Amino acid sequence: MYITTGGLVLKETIYKESSKILTVLTSQEGKITVNAKGARRKGSKSAAGTQLFTYSEMTLYAGKAGWVLTEVRSIEQFPGIREDIDKLALASYFAEALSAVSDEDTPNPEVLQLGLNCLYALSEKLKPDEVIKETFEMRLMSIAGYMPYLEGCPVCGKREPEEPYFSLGGSVHCKMCGMGDNMPSVKISSGTLQAMRYIVGSDPKKIFSFNISEESAKELASAAEGYMLSQLDRKFYTLDYYKKVKV
Repeated sequence: MYITTGGLVLKETIYKESSKILTVLTSQEGKITVNAKGARRKGSKSAAGTQLFTYSEMTLYAGKAGWVLTEVRSIEQFPGIREDIDKLALASYFAEALSAVSDEDTPNPEVLQLGLNCLYALSEKLKPDEVIKETFEMRLMSIAGYMPYLEGCPVCGKREPEEPYFSLGGSVHCKMCGMGDNMPSVKISSGTLQAMRYIVGSDPKKIFSFNISEESAKELASAAEGYMLSQLDRKFYTLDYYKKVKV
């Protein structure tokens, strides 16, 4: 069986002398493993389309041993990422996170679209890197089945909580109402809460169409990263590396 699908290369591993094994997030099949035979050979027509962080149109054959790449055409390589070590490190974190929430052979077009939107924003400098990072984290959790409850305090019901805190358990609450919450919490302002509500509910194409103050961005950074690490209950070595290189 042959298919033609859009695919974002999340990981590449050297295989034999001239080939690569790719982890690809596709629009039709979800996360898959692809054997890119001869992609490392000098002059290979598939070299450009199989690079890390490249989005390509791929023609794949489903063989007995898995997917094999037969043709590839590069669509977007996000060149701005490759010119900056900080952006390259952050893109690596995005790729690891996308892979972590994606199941083999289970399509999730929203996850793929988020990855492409954030890589494009990073490459084109649409927002500061940290704002792109926290937007990615909060939105990824929302579309991966960890949507936080941000409509109001679940204890007293107030739409705009008094002295709001964001619980890493996935809700926003008043300072006093959250006293019995056993999960760690991050103090946030009303501006940060509005930004969070926008990120989780906005049109995917307009996800970066919001403004945020420097102070609120710092609060959102703590809330978004903390929430993602708490919900997924795992470490990301690419995140640790990003924090080292950006200092």
